[in-house]
Amino acid sequence: MKILITGAAGFIGSTLAKKFLAKGYEVVGIDNLNDYYDVSLKADRLKQIEGMTFYKVDMVERDAINTIFETEKPQVVVNLAAQAGVRYSIENPMAYIDSNIVGFMNVLEASRHNDIKNFIYASSSSVYGANESYPFSVHDNIDHPLSLYAATKKSNELMAHTYSNLYDLPTTGLRFFTVYGPWGRPDMALFKFTKNIIEGKPIDVYNNGDMLRDFTYVEDIVEAISRLVEKPAQRNPKWSGKDPDPATSFAPYEIYNIGNNSPVKLLDFIEAIEGHVGKKAIKNMMPLQPGDVPATYANVDALYNAVDFKPETSIKDGVGEFVKWYVGYYKIKL
Repeated sequence: MKILITGAAGFIGSTLAKKFLAKGYEVVGIDNLNDYYDVSLKADRLKQIEGMTFYKVDMVERDAINTIFETEKPQVVVNLAAQAGVRYSIENPMAYIDSNIVGFMNVLEASRHNDIKNFIYASSSSVYGANESYPFSVHDNIDHPLSLYAATKKSNELMAHTYSNLYDLPTTGLRFFTVYGPWGRPDMALFKFTKNIIEGKPIDVYNNGDMLRDFTYVEDIVEAISRLVEKPAQRNPKWSGKDPDPATSFAPYEIYNIGNNSPVKLLDFIEAIEGHVGKKAIKNMMPLQPGDVPATYANVDALYNAVDFKPETSIKDGVGEFVKWYVGYYKIKL
């Protein structure tokens, strides 16, 4: 099987590419290597991947995307390329329209014209927005996003459903919950906290630490994706327009949460980092930021029922693996 991964130089994409290659799949990677964060980290991720055919292309380049599909002829697409970050979407909204809407559309169109058998794409726990019904279920309504980032991810789900309906393209949307682990992004809390604690600098703790996050280890994310590659979305024969289920459809369309199903207090998360680093954090308590939600908590029943798997890596173990990678990558002595 040949699988095309967009965002292949990213945190999840590079980890997934290595897993697919180890399983014997052919892998084609696309990434624009933009400078949203340190490009050298992206380049170093790519150096860890042996055997992937790589294209440096931006998702908005429609003709280039079409050419790659026509040349490589993948059977499966895993679309992970996106402009990430809730807070950055307030500062630079157009980047999200370009990448998450226009870019996503280009990949959808290329997929329907090239007989893709399974289209899997990254959504986000952010789509739950103002929902306060915990744990978040894929069967919940998600009509009240709190950031443009969340709105673009909900838009992706709507666009995918349209293509599943019109063109019989099997699409599977994955709502990731706060992914962390080795090779993670510098703009995410674990990376920033670890760096500042080691350097003796303050860390910004939002909502005065009163936050719950369903932190999900990256290897659990890629394991779930690798199982779903073998299970294209199916039609739900019981679906009814009189009582519509948001997670399934009369079309070949499915949505899954991928989360640890075990929310952790932000202060406990910081404590886990302190334990592995051997230093206490200097905390700068901050209010809740615009677009943020105070808690995330994933119901993963649908995922478990589909592929007999749910994430279970503990914060202690996962944070330990990240700190081990971080001090090795940056050659730090603790």
